[in-house]
Amino acid sequence: MPSSHFIETAAKVRNWGRWGADDVLGTLNLIDAAARRRAAAAVIDGDARTLGLPMSAAEGIQLGFIKGRVNPQLTMSRINEAEDMAPDGPCFTEDVVTFSMQSATHLDGLAHVSCDGLLYNGYRADEIDEQGSRRLGIHHLGPVVTRGLLLDLPRARGEDLLPAGHAITIEDLEAAVTAGGVRPEPGDALCIRTGQMAHLALGRALDDAARNLVAYTWPAPGLTIETAAWFHDHDVSLVATDTMTLEVFPGENEEDFLPVHVLHLFEMGLTQGQNWVLDDLAEAVASDGRPTFLLDATPLAFTGAVGGAVNPLALR
Repeated sequence: MPSSHFIETAAKVRNWGRWGADDVLGTLNLIDAAARRRAAAAVIDGDARTLGLPMSAAEGIQLGFIKGRVNPQLTMSRINEAEDMAPDGPCFTEDVVTFSMQSATHLDGLAHVSCDGLLYNGYRADEIDEQGSRRLGIHHLGPVVTRGLLLDLPRARGEDLLPAGHAITIEDLEAAVTAGGVRPEPGDALCIRTGQMAHLALGRALDDAARNLVAYTWPAPGLTIETAAWFHDHDVSLVATDTMTLEVFPGENEEDFLPVHVLHLFEMGLTQGQNWVLDDLAEAVASDGRPTFLLDATPLAFTGAVGGAVNPLALR
């Protein structure tokens, strides 16, 4: 039985029907021309930064505890081979990749979570079959281009990273907004930095003792039930974090399992991003005091996919 806190919050933030009975975008509907103009206005010196993890088996972050998620695997299907029609001509190399759409830096689509046989906006969960989701597949989402706003939570607290298992509060979000000097506006995408990526020791040797996948995975700081109402009140279009689960893990109570996923994806239609690399961006923001940027988070348009692999771009 869900907690009373979850039930009350769900009733407050539900967006079913807000954009019509046939809506498939959820809060991405909030990305309008004004939001994109704000994004363009945030580009000052052309500084471009990608916010995605490396896609490789050796640097993969999946430990196997999430069913169905496997790290990216690259296989060369041909190496320096000529075509049969031109055996003396140029040679070509091709590759094949196998990976889970949510194995590295990704978006969770609205079909990722169902409850009581339903999906976001009241669609039936059994519309998902072996070909994926026709109604809420990730292919509906592009382009995802809007103003991004970095909320650097540990820096606002004078820390390098949030404590393990820290349950992010509305006060934490407000403190980061105040520290950054820019309030979110309708259609903005919020990038929530916790500092958790420090455990991955990105850019270090793979055998470096600093790389600790278990510490990165859990216990992890993350969003809580109460923060869903804050995102709803601010008409946020997308929320992304630098953690595996986005929400605090282990959870904030024993009654609700991954309640933030349910609130965002099922109730609000709020697309989530996980495993976003935000530390370099945070250093740039700390240096020049500009927490906003043009964000392109358009996922790979795999028809029917319930998650979207993405290499987000922040242009400042």
